[in-house]
Amino acid sequence: MSQSVIRSIVQTFACRPKRIRPDSRISSSQATTVPATDSTRGDEGSMASGCCGNGGSESLGPLHAMDAPKEKILYVLCLQSPENENTKSGYIATVDADPESNKYGQVIHRLHTDDPQDELHHFGWNSCVSCKNPAIKRRYLIVPALRTGNIYIVDTIKPSEPSLHKTISGSSVQSRFKITYPHTVHCIPSGEVMISYMGDYRGNAKGSFLLLDGETFEPKGLWNQGNEQLMGYDFWYQPRHNVMVSSEFGAPKSFMKGFHVGDVAKGLYGTKLHFWNWEQRTLINSLQLPADGAIPLEIRFLHNPESAVGFVGCALGSTVYLVYKGEGETWEAKKVITVPPKTVENWVFPSMPSLITDILVSLDDKFLYFANFVHGDVRQYNITDPENPVLVSSVFLGGSICKGGSVNVTEDAELTEQPDRPSLKGVSLQ
Repeated sequence: MSQSVIRSIVQTFACRPKRIRPDSRISSSQATTVPATDSTRGDEGSMASGCCGNGGSESLGPLHAMDAPKEKILYVLCLQSPENENTKSGYIATVDADPESNKYGQVIHRLHTDDPQDELHHFGWNSCVSCKNPAIKRRYLIVPALRTGNIYIVDTIKPSEPSLHKTISGSSVQSRFKITYPHTVHCIPSGEVMISYMGDYRGNAKGSFLLLDGETFEPKGLWNQGNEQLMGYDFWYQPRHNVMVSSEFGAPKSFMKGFHVGDVAKGLYGTKLHFWNWEQRTLINSLQLPADGAIPLEIRFLHNPESAVGFVGCALGSTVYLVYKGEGETWEAKKVITVPPKTVENWVFPSMPSLITDILVSLDDKFLYFANFVHGDVRQYNITDPENPVLVSSVFLGGSICKGGSVNVTEDAELTEQPDRPSLKGVSLQ
């Protein structure tokens, strides 16, 4: 979500006032976890069958990645505080994640972008770890900026000191392709990079997908070839099932000025999932979700490239929907998780939703993780039976219901008392 939406949610919607058909059940072949031949690339991952190549059985896959040495460097996108956001640009922080290092847990490098108005959001690698094209290595981070539309190509040849390799101006993309407000970055099997877009220069909703050359990073054209979905946000693909699924957030002219509940009824926020023919790049179906599926955001297929199962987190209804291939090769969705709201006092509404934001699937396809932005916890579900996820654990990292705040929880279907507010090095986490 944009910084404006997050702030308005915090202030007015989601934080403290002060500040199958029975014959369409998933088959065991769809749900079974097997040693996969796809690849993963950190938090953005790729399900391609040997992304950037043929992906035979010799390809490295998620289960191999789980046995690899732990990462010693982490990259984190950072925004400026409100008082600095108009004068100082955001940056990519390099964090030392080596427990044996004397700088463990510290930011050891900051790479600032060019424009204070950028608003860095999502990012991803130029290639996945099993890429078979010898000319393409997993070396560059692709970092689009939500507000300006700039795309920063960051070179990590020196992992602890990444540098700016190239900048693609948002204005040039807007001029050539009539799109802006970029979001998700994925490498794709062709060796190219694909970025989803959410709007046009007027702030109207416009879901499109831009292709970058995998070696020069020059914009090549639109993957969707004139086929557009009304709204855009995230996407994920499963080539062995010839499908891509994309989601909807909303119209930039609405969410960039902050969240207003009334805009949902006006149709300015998304309610659909879109299913594309991956090979032909054509939109084959748009699936309207029920009211509790409003604002479907992050989409994650299982990593097993043979799987026809995925999950999408729906922010407004605090639900997770299962996406699967039903009878007749049609793609369907059903709700499998609901996080109940909490009855509260001293908040903007008497009922507080959890507001599910980011989600991910473990490399072995056994667990689903997601964040409840308002309640403040990160949850782990066992998804070995995808139709019946089981809550395994959760940890609070802040949020609006912790003890010591202004909010009083009077009725809670899950907890017996409000959680303690966590702290790190003496600083309370919000």
